[in-house]
Amino acid sequence: MNEQDLNTVDQVQQFLIGTQLIAFQILDDKVSRYKWIQSTLIRFNYGQLKRQEKGILIRYMAKISGYSRRQLTRLIQQQRRVGRLVRRQRTSNGFARRYTNADIQLIATLDSLHDQPNGKALKKLCERAYRVFGDSAYERLSTISVAHLYNLRKSKVYTRCRYTYKKTKPKASTIGERRKPCPYGQPGYLRIDSVHQGDLDGRKGLYHINYKTAIAVAISQVDEVTQMEVAACVEKISERFLIPALQQMLEFFPFVILAFHSDNGSEYVNKTVAKLLKKLHVEFTKSRSRHSNDNALVESKNGHVIRKQFGHAHIPQHYADQVDVFNKCYLNAHINYHRPCLFPVTITDAKGKERKTYPYDEMMTPYEKFKSLPNAKDYLKPGIDFEILDKAAYAMSDNDSAELLQEARNKLFNGIIESEQTAF
Repeated sequence: MNEQDLNTVDQVQQFLIGTQLIAFQILDDKVSRYKWIQSTLIRFNYGQLKRQEKGILIRYMAKISGYSRRQLTRLIQQQRRVGRLVRRQRTSNGFARRYTNADIQLIATLDSLHDQPNGKALKKLCERAYRVFGDSAYERLSTISVAHLYNLRKSKVYTRCRYTYKKTKPKASTIGERRKPCPYGQPGYLRIDSVHQGDLDGRKGLYHINYKTAIAVAISQVDEVTQMEVAACVEKISERFLIPALQQMLEFFPFVILAFHSDNGSEYVNKTVAKLLKKLHVEFTKSRSRHSNDNALVESKNGHVIRKQFGHAHIPQHYADQVDVFNKCYLNAHINYHRPCLFPVTITDAKGKERKTYPYDEMMTPYEKFKSLPNAKDYLKPGIDFEILDKAAYAMSDNDSAELLQEARNKLFNGIIESEQTAF
């Protein structure tokens, strides 16, 4: 294309109509663009054109040169005022930097020595360092403004010199005693843990609260442990939901509660739970660091009882009440009266090394183990005797209880599934 063949405004308009979707840039440097714009204005006698024709010519020059309409307007005004286009290039590196990195380091040093004084005090210290004590390093800083001192304190050089990073120091909690629970042959030593029923698309599931009572009898080489368990379900592990659940669970046990042991989670190690236990005269202990066996009893039941009953799939929080009713009516009675458990027996060899075994003869339900303890009646709560407990324990067989549990669980999950499908 030879653009010199365009001599009239009509020809330029036809050119623009036929090449609207084509971007032209035939000029390599700014000097050549200025010369081409000047020659184009002279060739078409821009000053004598009509308003519409001027607009067509500006569109044409914008397409060829790549300049914006506003820039071309300024160049046209210069051409008409001066008579020629002159490119006045001025390269600027911005404001000259007055205060160097060494000055900023001096500011950081002063802040460290004088415990971070305010801006006015820091400026005065710089003035005194130079004018009174003759330290030439503070010559520039002696004339600095207070406002700019605060600007330099925000710079990266200052933060690298001044800021120090320390590892977070854990704060020891005075709530609960950090030790392993020691039942000494008495029932009523509870261990507790929470089980979360999964997340789905950022939504939290309900929480299972698992209470386990450990009853140990330390007799020479034999350590007998009886397990009674209570499972509850809450929507969230906050004070609003957790405290009422804990109170109801404590009432379930037929014996007097003597101790309460948990891990170091804040849902249990807090002032509200401590106040509740203090009111009931219950000892509060928590697991030690690097001693995973301190709460291993209830952790094992999380897998063998809770996960077997409810699995790992997400259950929305608003079904917590339905699951809790299932626990109270079916699950708790079954696992305490109809579910046999293995109980460890500790054997000490000739070298004094202890080894735990789980003999078949020691397998029984938690309730039967509780009854087999010496003086078991002495541990019962007032108003409760074994005749009442026997009626609940032997009201149905183990198989009938398991069948009733399965039917109730299937009904529970079918209702949850139907509700979720209807919601979607």
